[in-house]
Amino acid sequence: MNKEYLEHDYYTDIITFDYSEIDKVAGEMYISIDRIKDNAKLMEVRLLDEIHRVIIHGVLHLCGYKDKSKQEENAMRLAEDKALEMRPLLMLNL
Repeated sequence: MNKEYLEHDYYTDIITFDYSEIDKVAGEMYISIDRIKDNAKLMEVRLLDEIHRVIIHGVLHLCGYKDKSKQEENAMRLAEDKALEMRPLLMLNL
């Protein structure tokens, strides 16, 4: 999919197609569990933590975040970290 739709010749953990409009977040996210498993091992993090990070990354793209430049990538990482820190708070509301 990455090669076919985005002309990127490499594997990725998530591909996000943003169909959002003003006041409406919409899109599709395609996640590669195999790539997430590889990344979790490489970064020495729990698989579930990496899955959460990747999902948040896709949602942030739908909310307008980009990651093409170093500055955009840094902003994306900060937003991912902030969202990941909220997980225990979200679990309390279940």
